Amino acid sequence: MVICNSHKNVFVLSLILVMLISCKDNFKDVQNIGLLSDKPVTEAENINTKYTDSGRLKSHLVSSKMLDFSNRKFSFVEFPEGINFTIYDENGNKNNVVADFAMIYNDTDLVDLQGNVVVTTHTNDTLFTEQLFYDQKREWMFTNKPVKFRRGNSIDLGTGFDANRDFTIADVLEYSGTIYLDE
Repeated sequence: MVICNSHKNVFVLSLILVMLISCKDNFKDVQNIGLLSDKPVTEAENINTKYTDSGRLKSHLVSSKMLDFSNRKFSFVEFPEGINFTIYDENGNKNNVVADFAMIYNDTDLVDLQGNVVVTTHTNDTLFTEQLFYDQKREWMFTNKPVKFRRGNSIDLGTGFDANRDFTIADVLEYSGTIYLDE
């Protein structure tokens, strides 16, 4: 069978069209593979990260495991085995946060700390609770769980807590009593 050039071009074009029509557009499916996965996009172990700015240490994060779920529509980073996070102020004073579990929601900048949460300031003000949220944008922490808040030689008890980042504004909500400590 002999095909002339004009018929050859028509034949090749027809073949290409048939192939294109019969192929399914999977591009969107391929893009969504990561979004549909229940697996993290990144896993890290034995994290020991120090953040500096202009040569000054600003924070130090230690955690045995981190899972990054930025492949989700509502992305988050999870620390399933807890965190030990130290924040340094402009004067080098350190405040420390410890929790058995932590989750950071990327879209809202909200941090959810759970299990044996302890926040200690450089002045030894200390908050104990089972869950604490921290709004990174507003630099505000809050909970509606039972709390113990140590300030000086007393511990205030209650349910709920609101405070700014450095505890200069700190309120135990639904106050239920005070325990006084011996000096």
